Amino acid sequence: MRIDRRKLMISAAALLGSAALSPALAGKSAVYTGLVAGTAVGGYDPVAYFTKGKPVRGSSKFTVKHQGVNWRFSSAANRDAFKASPGRYAPAFGGYCAWAVSQGYTAKGDPRAWKIVGGRLYLNYNRSIQKRWERNQAANISAGKRNWPKVLNRSQVRSGPLRRHTV
Repeated sequence: MRIDRRKLMISAAALLGSAALSPALAGKSAVYTGLVAGTAVGGYDPVAYFTKGKPVRGSSKFTVKHQGVNWRFSSAANRDAFKASPGRYAPAFGGYCAWAVSQGYTAKGDPRAWKIVGGRLYLNYNRSIQKRWERNQAANISAGKRNWPKVLNRSQVRSGPLRRHTV
C-alpha cells in the first residue's frame, strides 16, 4: 500500500489546526490550581486573608465553583462573602506568582507567601521571591497588570526555582 504524502500532510495540518483552537491547549487556566488539583489558592480560604490577616486552610465542607475551579473556605460566612463578591477576594493574577507575572511569565503562587496591597491579594512563589517583589512593589504590580492575561498563552507554568533577575 502506497501512502500519499500530500494527503498525509493535509490531514496532519488539519489535525494540528483543530488542536490549536482547543481552549485546553490554547493556554493555561486563568486560576492557578497546581498545589491542590482543581482547587484555587492551594485549598486556603481567600477571604480569611482579609478577615483574619493570615492564611487559613479551607474545608471541603465550604466550597464554591468559580472560574471553573473549586474554592475552599473555613466557614459558611466566608464562602457566602466570596460568592457575593469574588473579585474582591480572589487573588490577583489568578493566584500565580505576582513576581513572575511582572516579569512576563507564570509560576506557582504559594498561599503562605502573600500580601494585600490596595485591597488586592497577591501571592508569590515563596517568601524569598516575595521580598524581591516587594522591593519595587508598585512597579511590579503595574508590570503584572500589563502582562496579565497575555502570560497565560505563553509557556507552561514553572514549578522549579525562578530564574535569576537583577533588581
